[in-house]
Amino acid sequence: MRIVVIGAGGTGGYYGGLLARAGENVTFLARGTQLEALRTRGLTVKSRLAGTFSVPVHAASNPEEIGVADLVLFCVKMYDTVAASQGLHSLVGPETIVLPIQNGIDVAGLLSDEVGEQHLVGGVAYVTSQIESPGVIVQTGGGGSIELGELDGGQSERTRRVQQVLQHAGIPTTLSNDIRVSLWAKFVFICAFSGVTALTRLSMGQVLAYSETSDLLRAVMEEGEAVARAYNIALPGDVVERQMATTQTFPPEAMGSMAFDLLAGRRLEIDALNGTMVRMGKERGLSLPCNTVIYAALKPFANGAPG
Repeated sequence: MRIVVIGAGGTGGYYGGLLARAGENVTFLARGTQLEALRTRGLTVKSRLAGTFSVPVHAASNPEEIGVADLVLFCVKMYDTVAASQGLHSLVGPETIVLPIQNGIDVAGLLSDEVGEQHLVGGVAYVTSQIESPGVIVQTGGGGSIELGELDGGQSERTRRVQQVLQHAGIPTTLSNDIRVSLWAKFVFICAFSGVTALTRLSMGQVLAYSETSDLLRAVMEEGEAVARAYNIALPGDVVERQMATTQTFPPEAMGSMAFDLLAGRRLEIDALNGTMVRMGKERGLSLPCNTVIYAALKPFANGAPG
């Protein structure tokens, strides 16, 4: 399968590396020092799940250099979605599948104008990984799995085909009958996990060690659950209990991507995460005090460390 990975960061680098190792025809769309490293030294992945390996990879800076793909993994940060989607149509042929794997909840709406909604498939990734240095990805948490489904519900021949390719690469992949539920469950979780670890500058082990910060984590999840239900998303009744249990399985040093970005002085996905949660809550007449505090406290860092 001819695969293009847009965004060679933690998520795209990890999954793209596994696919390349499995022998798939993978091209990374990257920029800056990451692009240079991929071209000159290839990609190295250091993973708790898949071990450490290096593979030579193809890398380009412009989608027009690549041509039509069978599968496009769209893995950029949410704030780069619109910019990264420019020219995406040059990768899309009649049968191309575009699979966004991002933290936000509204990516399909952002991409549909550029690629056509009929090419989009919903996906949720359960992995924690970051760029350690140019060309080097370190995977530290999560089960590394992906969940797939048609955006209007159900399964299809194409989602089963993508599942087979991912599983052949050692990526556990399940098919969902309602991917919207999975997308919202991930959104509720990431707003809490990433938002609270960024707000407190604490690892998950430290957050859970104190009843006050553990209660904050739960409260952020409960607010997110309320928003999802206000939009008629049929989350499981015990979704918060499940998510709190999931945090117990994380390495004590685990932190959300926003926390890593904050500590490194990089841009944050705060508008796409807690900011969007607050906005959507307001649209349904809901007050979200915990998400609002996280959004207010981190908004000044949205574009990196304030100058």
